Amino acid sequence: MTQQTVNREFEQYCQEIVEEYEIPGFSIGLAKDGQLFYENGFGYRDVENKLPLSADTVFGIGSVTKSFTCVAIMQLQEAGKLNVHDPVVKYLPEFKTPNEEYTKQMTIHHFMTHSAGLPPLPTLFKALSKSVANDPTFDDGEKPGGDIGLVQEEATKEQPSVDTYEELMADIAEQDFTLLGEPGTEFSYSNDSYAMLGTIIERVSGVTYEQYIKDYILDPAGMKNSVFHLEELDGHDDISCLYNSRKKDDKTIVFESNNPWDAPSMRAAGFLKSTVNDMLKYAEIFRNKGRVGEAQLLSPESVEAITTPHIECDKDRYYGYGVMVTPDFYGYKLVDHGGSIKGVAAQMHILPEVGLTGVAFANLAGVPATKLLYSAFADYLGQPIKDSHKSYEEVELSEEELTQYVGEYASGEGTKYSVVVEEGKLSVKAEGITLSDIKPIGNDTFMVAFRESELGLRFVKDADNKVIRLAFGFRQTPKVQ
Repeated sequence: MTQQTVNREFEQYCQEIVEEYEIPGFSIGLAKDGQLFYENGFGYRDVENKLPLSADTVFGIGSVTKSFTCVAIMQLQEAGKLNVHDPVVKYLPEFKTPNEEYTKQMTIHHFMTHSAGLPPLPTLFKALSKSVANDPTFDDGEKPGGDIGLVQEEATKEQPSVDTYEELMADIAEQDFTLLGEPGTEFSYSNDSYAMLGTIIERVSGVTYEQYIKDYILDPAGMKNSVFHLEELDGHDDISCLYNSRKKDDKTIVFESNNPWDAPSMRAAGFLKSTVNDMLKYAEIFRNKGRVGEAQLLSPESVEAITTPHIECDKDRYYGYGVMVTPDFYGYKLVDHGGSIKGVAAQMHILPEVGLTGVAFANLAGVPATKLLYSAFADYLGQPIKDSHKSYEEVELSEEELTQYVGEYASGEGTKYSVVVEEGKLSVKAEGITLSDIKPIGNDTFMVAFRESELGLRFVKDADNKVIRLAFGFRQTPKVQ
């Protein structure tokens, strides 16, 4: 793929994935040195009315919002209003966990890198519960669940709602859980950490999180169609419908479900909405050393801190501040982040050394939008579009060695995994899926084929060499039996 031409094989691959995963609509845009050179839409933003997609179609961006949160934190650091190495209790004195000593050690940096030691907690589901309750009930009495990573909607049942930052911190303080380790030592994706970063932004800046993002990022960057609430899109009706899916009689049924989920106390973790055009403007921050057009939103030093690989979050992949960093994507440093929530599969990629930025959106969660953007970038670099950029050597493990990982794993977010050994190979069973293409690569680590991609699977052991947790999908899930 070059600026002038697009490999027909890539577009054919997009079409294949859209059909295989029954994606109602998929939109992609690529820019070189800030100039859009490729934009395409597959399917529709509204299937029933056959309304097409455009580079100005509004989608949710899910957890790509986290990068905005970290840009805001770095702006406030530049203004001298905080330091990322400040303890969080300096700004959140009511924040408590079961380990008081570790709580005192947690810094803003730890929240930004998901390394505070917080395990997956049920707080997000409590924050979502009111909007999830508005989803339709089917004729057979079932309610559809959305997809936030691998988490299921069932976890919202009978949970009290958590609507404010104060309620969120009070809820965490009342929960009984074990921290994963000393702050800075263990990575586990934490929406709670980012919710509290939103709280810090409000308390330090004196305005709401949403207003801060609008005043200091969206408006200066010219992102006129990016909002937290669709009602703010005055006169702009190019908005994607939301779609959901459910299993019935071994069939997947995709249906329109135009009730956006919201969580006021968690907006800093994943609730911004945007477009291909707007997000390509935003991606300039990471490509162009903090500059978008005429606006210098961050210093080059702050961008460097954001895109530094601070802690490993997957095989050969690291977390910076609100972005993930792959040091070797076909020889280049890749900066990216994805987002998944009901009706949303979003992805942003940047290769700063190449001047390449890309954004992809689907209006159905749990589909491989990430893989398609990887493929577009591989195509641009002259690499095979269906291959993985990851390299590893498979090792041999005996059935006896594999049995140490067998067991049940469950997290506060509602995720449950059952790890078994079948025919001499490891399998992981979760709600509605069985992952069996699992290759051991050493050090209690495996590679798992999942939705056209490969994810690392790692088993965490204690000092006695006993397996205590499973790390998969960026989260650490405790072993319960």
